[in-house]
Amino acid sequence: MMFALPALVLIPFLGGFAAWIAGLRGATRPAWAVSLVTLILMLLVLVNVTLASLSAGTGGWFAHFSMPWIPLLGINLRFDLDGLGLVMLWLNALISFPCALLSARNVSERAGLFHFLLLSTIAGINGVFMATDLFLFFFFWELMLLPLFGIILIWGDAGRQRAVLKFFLFTQGSGLLMLLAILGLVIVNAQRTSVITFDYFLLSQTAMITPVAGVLMLGFFLAFAVKLPMVPFHAWLPDTYAASPAAASILLSGVLAKTGGYGMIRFVVMLFPGPAAHLAPVAMTLGVVGILYCAWLAVAQSDIKRLIAYSSISHLGFILLGVFSGTRIGMEGAIAQMVAHGLSTGALFVIAGLLEDRLGTRDMAKMGGLWPAMPQFSAFAMFFAAASLGLPGLGNFVGEFLVLMGTWQVSHTMTFFAAAGLVLSSVYSLTMMLRVFFGPRRSEASSPLGALSVPHVAVLGVAALLLLALGVYPQPVLNLSVPASPHSVSYAQEQAQ
Repeated sequence: MMFALPALVLIPFLGGFAAWIAGLRGATRPAWAVSLVTLILMLLVLVNVTLASLSAGTGGWFAHFSMPWIPLLGINLRFDLDGLGLVMLWLNALISFPCALLSARNVSERAGLFHFLLLSTIAGINGVFMATDLFLFFFFWELMLLPLFGIILIWGDAGRQRAVLKFFLFTQGSGLLMLLAILGLVIVNAQRTSVITFDYFLLSQTAMITPVAGVLMLGFFLAFAVKLPMVPFHAWLPDTYAASPAAASILLSGVLAKTGGYGMIRFVVMLFPGPAAHLAPVAMTLGVVGILYCAWLAVAQSDIKRLIAYSSISHLGFILLGVFSGTRIGMEGAIAQMVAHGLSTGALFVIAGLLEDRLGTRDMAKMGGLWPAMPQFSAFAMFFAAASLGLPGLGNFVGEFLVLMGTWQVSHTMTFFAAAGLVLSSVYSLTMMLRVFFGPRRSEASSPLGALSVPHVAVLGVAALLLLALGVYPQPVLNLSVPASPHSVSYAQEQAQ
């Protein structure tokens, strides 16, 4: 199974090149077909990895791959997979399909280039969730961002130049801080052991004892705080989400933001447990501020994409709370929230994209009365709005409830204010439904309304079923997604020896 891990990166990357070549003559259908076939192949490999991992039981590291890359600098092509990484890989795979599936209609020019950039981003995200060489991790961290800049800049809406500039400055600036932290950790380790290495497991020993661990941790923390994003580093997100094409919005909200939560767990809490515990009160306070502040901003929005963007930041605050609560139940809730938020917010951006496509506007003041004309679509919108506000029985409720339980063990006050954010969540979610789907009709459609297409029904239906399954029976996901410690005796470490 060891070659399956690099295959999860190579398949989408090589498939992207094939899609680009297939679309060189200007035809959209061949590039779209190659992209879908590539994602199906990636999914088959992921199924194989999952079956092999489940047979090994839960906990610990399931799979390992390593080969020299730049031996002089101690850099290896090293991938390791635990339950957390496996769950995140599945989330990426599930979010990737609607991005490719629904692009057939929305991307009519340079389709080959579009699918190359999309699949390159997906390959980079897969690499982020598996890389355990810190140089390789940073390489994939940049790889998943650069193609996305191109997608937004070429196929985005009005204001995309300003949005992509903010996106670039925030993400690249924070990425530079992470690179400095990585190099600092490598240098400190080399001074201690006389060995230059970027290996996550070996560096974890130095990270535990170095007196500058707190400074190094801040470099990682700020990079992941921007990507999550955490208030006050969220300014890039609303403009970027609003200006992005549908596929980029889905990918950004559904899985790219979760790389920030994943990094907080893997490289902040797990790599620097002591300094992370000291930082926890500040991080949790900022999480609560983000929940309330962005929920309030969501209530004030008229643009449906910006409403979903601010609501997304608000709910991502629960991930920050759970990760830094220092409790197992809080960590489980944060991971469940990452999965549920990815599915529900991704689906909401599918809905927002379809509304913009058929009505020619994102302004909710110009909508209204759509339920009689689009009953099936409106029912899906109601379901995902209910999921977003944390309705019991759906996945979002499980994540937020577990986070609140974990936070209660640390601070009753923070739990109270975080729970208050759920009240505001109900306000903006139900207000969106009332303004868009009920009341008098305020606009004429730019394309015919009516039944949803088969791809839309498939995408929204699968997301709804997964949220329902996670809400009714979350235990398999909670058991599987336990993050493995870098200090544990594991399959990965045994193979590295």
